[in-house]
Amino acid sequence: MRILVISDIHGNLDALKSVFSDAGDYDTVICAGDITGYGAYPAECIQLISLAKFYTVRGNHDDAVGELCSLDNDWFHDEARISIDIHRNLLIEKEKSWLRNLPLTLNLEFNNRKISVFHGSPTQPLTSYVYPHDMENYAHLYLGHTASDYVVLGHTHIPYIVHRADGTVFNPGSVGQPRDGDPRASYAIIETIEYRVELKRVEYDVKAASTAIKDRGLPKRFAERLYVGL
Repeated sequence: MRILVISDIHGNLDALKSVFSDAGDYDTVICAGDITGYGAYPAECIQLISLAKFYTVRGNHDDAVGELCSLDNDWFHDEARISIDIHRNLLIEKEKSWLRNLPLTLNLEFNNRKISVFHGSPTQPLTSYVYPHDMENYAHLYLGHTASDYVVLGHTHIPYIVHRADGTVFNPGSVGQPRDGDPRASYAIIETIEYRVELKRVEYDVKAASTAIKDRGLPKRFAERLYVGL
């Protein structure tokens, strides 16, 4: 089975469409959260994800835009709060309700391979930033905690894979706001039969996505950083 894994779309419709086109044939899609925040097209990205009924967990921006308010408003920096307010106004109630009803965790199984999905981490699904250098300490704990073959994390916008004898922990990186110095959209493919995970990158129309952010009145920094992936 071939599974497309995405995360941190952040309203970047141009990047999301490029990922779907580049990924080729796949059997299903897993999304590790943050469909909203930062970008120009939160509603359109929600519609693509929700109508296809992809396996999706809630990210911290989804939580805030959906008006669940699990996190204190001060948890977000000023520009992020501006984007949250704008996105709330861009969505209809049905779309915000869909965000509110997304689970914080998912435990899936395909071809006898167990997959656990979190935006942050198994212990703090909304807020943990788990970077590559953290994995030496946490990989075995997350695999033991979930008893899964794969643990999928998001939130950091940095792709990585950590293989261990007892399983694999990975982050597909960010579709819409990469922060590893590579501006291309990032995603991953799981091949369950071969027991393999591959990180992938694809170019997209950064200029169009950046211009749309500015046209929406969102903070310019979210437009400018798309060019450098930071």
